[in-house]
Amino acid sequence: MQKKTDKFLDKIVKKDYNNELEKILEKKTFDENTKSLLLSILYKIETAYKDYEKVKADVESKEDFIQTIIDNIKNNCDDIKIVTLHSKESEMLGNKTFLVEKNKKRIISYPIERKVLYCLSKISKKEKIIKDNYYIIDETLTDLINVGNNINTVEPMRDFNGYSWTTIPKEIESIKHNLVYQNIRMLVGNLFLNNWIKNSEYIIDYMESFQNKLEEQYGKEKKEQWMKSLNQISVLLAIRYNEKLKNKLQQEKIEIEKQLEKTKDNQEFVQEMTQEKRRLTKEIKQMDETLNNKEMLQKEYEKRNEFLPLEQKIFSSRILSQMMMKEREEKLKKLESVNDLLNPQKFVALKKTLESKEKYLKLLDKDDLDKEIRHTMIELQKIFLSCYQTKIAKVDTKQEAMKLIYEFRYYCLLPFDDRLLIHQVEELKLHVMELEKGLIEKAHQLKLIETYAKEIDYEILKNIFSIRVINLEDLYIKVIKEKENYYVQLFDEEVFEEKIPIESLENRNKKEISFKLNKKMKIFN
Repeated sequence: MQKKTDKFLDKIVKKDYNNELEKILEKKTFDENTKSLLLSILYKIETAYKDYEKVKADVESKEDFIQTIIDNIKNNCDDIKIVTLHSKESEMLGNKTFLVEKNKKRIISYPIERKVLYCLSKISKKEKIIKDNYYIIDETLTDLINVGNNINTVEPMRDFNGYSWTTIPKEIESIKHNLVYQNIRMLVGNLFLNNWIKNSEYIIDYMESFQNKLEEQYGKEKKEQWMKSLNQISVLLAIRYNEKLKNKLQQEKIEIEKQLEKTKDNQEFVQEMTQEKRRLTKEIKQMDETLNNKEMLQKEYEKRNEFLPLEQKIFSSRILSQMMMKEREEKLKKLESVNDLLNPQKFVALKKTLESKEKYLKLLDKDDLDKEIRHTMIELQKIFLSCYQTKIAKVDTKQEAMKLIYEFRYYCLLPFDDRLLIHQVEELKLHVMELEKGLIEKAHQLKLIETYAKEIDYEILKNIFSIRVINLEDLYIKVIKEKENYYVQLFDEEVFEEKIPIESLENRNKKEISFKLNKKMKIFN
């Protein structure tokens, strides 16, 4: 009960995060420059978070966001070294800008605030957030979500400064990881995704919950399409950007291909498994005899110790007995597995499992990996947009509609690569346009848009999805004519102005558009 009361008080009493962080830093051995940099990060997040929260529509509270950073510093960082370019300490970084050593609870970084914040997020991540029974995906999708969350943590400070919202693609550690992470967040919600990442109870199968949530909200067909493309892109990105994981997958590919080769000849496979069964049965029998005979156990003890180096010698026959019991358990498990494989039905299941694994591992053979990644990213966005259409159809209040307008505007302005934003990608333009029209129509139906604004056509209103005004509710629009060209101007209360050409109005009847010209109109109720 006390904990609930404390949380309630935290919400109604403004916390002094600087003071809390300073108390933690007093107990750390960080130098003064490092302490100053950490306090600066906190200040900039506090300054920017209100705009970040408004623009993105579905984020955790500022209090929870900042508390997570403070807790990471307190619990996961014993050493933070801020190094300067060309210094001796910077040699530890090689050609990187930072280094995170989880086992030492140490961060080494150049004095770049967004990089240090990225490190603070990375050092807290679990190696796996997906159960082992999801082959390959347990590692590749964990990697994708963790990297995406690290990038997401940096965003309030990176893109917001308290008065404007600017995204510079080259400052995003991985545009592709970020885009897929934001896709997932918008489909299942920030709360679910945060709980998944921070989950400390490995017994919970969040992957299963994730798929159930997708099916519940978007239907079985869309869920299956999404998961197929999501799993594939997670493997492709791991192969492209995670050298350690790529090497591991290459080794697994060799082993699985060997196993598949064996299963091609059923008779030969059965013979091999039968021999393996006899070998294991014989070894288990010998171990049982040894464990039940003191003299045999002593001989085994002497035999094993004869060739072992001093630091590896077995301390006593009792210790050997314990070791042999574990070895016996492992052999029994192998024997059980072999017996399963001699079962025709389980043999078929094994072959199917191996083929399923090989399907992912074949991605290692792609000649043009970047081309394959782009193709899969496009397909993933098309499925995402199809799911989002379902989300729009379910909206039935002004508040929900406004939230989706903010959220979809944010999505449209996400970088797809280092040159294009989502709404500029040729293969996605028609899909994006369809959803923009759907949201505008929904806003009309719910009377979210001013009555006169209903007369303004899509060619003009679509611009709300490509402008970086923080508060869309404060947005005004005006259509002007200069010489023979028409333009739409967008304003907010801070006198932000953008003039965008409207090609489609050039051939309209003058009576049709005259009422719109030079009239400043508020868009939203």
